[in-house]
Amino acid sequence: MLSDPRFSADKVRHRNATSLQPHEVDGPAPEPPASREDGMFVFMDPPEHTRLRRLLTGQFTVRRMKALESRVAEIAVEHIEAMKAAGAEADLVPAFALPLPSLVICELLGVDYADRAEFQQRTAIALDSSADPGERALAGAELYGFMQRLVAHKRADPADDLLSGLIHDADPPLTDAQLVDVALVLLGAGHETTANQLSLSTFALLENPDQLAALRDDPALIDNAVEELLRYLTIIQLGVNRVTTEPVVLGGVDIPAGATVVIATPEVNRDAGHWPEPDRLDVHRPRTPHLAFGHGVHQCLGQQLARIEMRIGLRELITRLPGLRLAVPAEKVPLRNEMLIFGVHSLPVAWHEP
Repeated sequence: MLSDPRFSADKVRHRNATSLQPHEVDGPAPEPPASREDGMFVFMDPPEHTRLRRLLTGQFTVRRMKALESRVAEIAVEHIEAMKAAGAEADLVPAFALPLPSLVICELLGVDYADRAEFQQRTAIALDSSADPGERALAGAELYGFMQRLVAHKRADPADDLLSGLIHDADPPLTDAQLVDVALVLLGAGHETTANQLSLSTFALLENPDQLAALRDDPALIDNAVEELLRYLTIIQLGVNRVTTEPVVLGGVDIPAGATVVIATPEVNRDAGHWPEPDRLDVHRPRTPHLAFGHGVHQCLGQQLARIEMRIGLRELITRLPGLRLAVPAEKVPLRNEMLIFGVHSLPVAWHEP
């Protein structure tokens, strides 16, 4: 389904039942535009999606990922050392899991150091599904304005960052509105997902001390562990949505045109036909394909960066916080069950003081 063009990701042209407002359910469908002038490429189909995707793929270079790898390590160490300096307990979500991907996105987009505190503050509120709706809307509007100013700055004074590359390398050029949309998509896709994957992965390892011990004993297992945690947790818990553009028969089921289809990615990633004992976390499990990053033309563009953040973040936590453990009973850790992206609201942890 994820690679079949009859299943559309275009939420502008096709009414997706999962994103309709109550008053829209029985109302007339709006007239779809002849062409898409926005930059929300995750909600586009080819050929409009293809152009933006190709431009972005050209910016996620091996050289840029290598440069970001060293910065991820610096950011991770800085935050862990700050946690240690404050005592032997912390809430890992605000102290580590949230700021790490936020600062990496700053590096990727080329946000100036002087503006990063504002960027992080606005981002934290705008992407917090549990925040007051009014506060969240205000933060979202302020974040949009921040991105507009950033695009204008990069037009006038380009640097070696992804946003400058999109501005000055695209032919035909992208509009300011498209560039702001692209930046906001990258922020949304690369911030909350990675933050929740980091904190939830730490929680899973602390609940499985034998797997945590295996990683401590053999750090070379970290790549395997990251893939296993991505499969085991599948934080896009409500699945990926598509709309059929024509009648489709799938698995013997007739699906009419215009139907909203949800792909149950947690079920796919725990398919006993692909993995023995799929409900067990096993960092020794051989690396095999999973759907944590999707599939097809919409497969996650930043998946290698997400893997870097996971690998380095978990490695530094395990090695720099001896005796890392939960500071509360596991059942007291508040889960984000009601949200699109699964995770934890907070993760109180403790470690041995030197």
